[in-house]
Amino acid sequence: MKQAEFDGKGNCIRWTEVPGEEPTRVYVHGLGSVSSVYHAHIAARPELAGTRSLFVDLPGHGISDRPEHFGYTLDDHAGALAAALDSAGVTGAELIAHSMGGAVALVLAHRRPELVSRLVLTEANLDAFPPPAAGSSGIASHEEEAFVDGGYARVLEQVGPLWAATMRLADPRALHRTAVGLRRGSDPVMRDILEDLTVERVYLQGELSGELEGRGELEAAGVRVVTVPGAGHNVMFDSPDAFVAEVAGRG
Repeated sequence: MKQAEFDGKGNCIRWTEVPGEEPTRVYVHGLGSVSSVYHAHIAARPELAGTRSLFVDLPGHGISDRPEHFGYTLDDHAGALAAALDSAGVTGAELIAHSMGGAVALVLAHRRPELVSRLVLTEANLDAFPPPAAGSSGIASHEEEAFVDGGYARVLEQVGPLWAATMRLADPRALHRTAVGLRRGSDPVMRDILEDLTVERVYLQGELSGELEGRGELEAAGVRVVTVPGAGHNVMFDSPDAFVAEVAGRG
């Protein structure tokens, strides 16, 4: 485990690391998740072995610190992720990012383009104000104190066992503020960032999640959009072979 201070007050973002060749692959989790849980089985595959890999837990999640004063906006998370990469001596990384982590990765690529050489996004949030059915919308619908005082426990009972297993490791206040920040989106919004970037960009959409809105425009902007048969939101679990092929650039 390694760490880097991210807020000027001694709080640290942490990651586990596998040594190997460059370019480094940086795995970034979604809301209420943990990077190693969602991606270690992917990085261990023979097709991806031998590459330096970082499994980063964003502030408020997993093994990273969870300061009460922190804002947990997309910009805040991107700044903390940049601190981790700077401390690790990483530039030109391949970011493998899921859901909310994909939104953070896009903001990072916009703010610090030298840190990112390739993006593989799995059902990343691209727009502000996601539909009410989205997990972030449900969390953000609570007032912060109400969520901390009881909403968090109710959400843990309502989500599936996989998500609950990692969400219970997230700080309730950090989880709520992150959901609110995700709902608010970034400026420019994540979709515009994705379309404007010039690095290689792959967007994975699970077939069971339905058609990706604005797919044609993304493809016209040079984004490789891949619908993964039989997969839902968690493509890395539902179809690991297809996921590994895209991370390896062999899709």
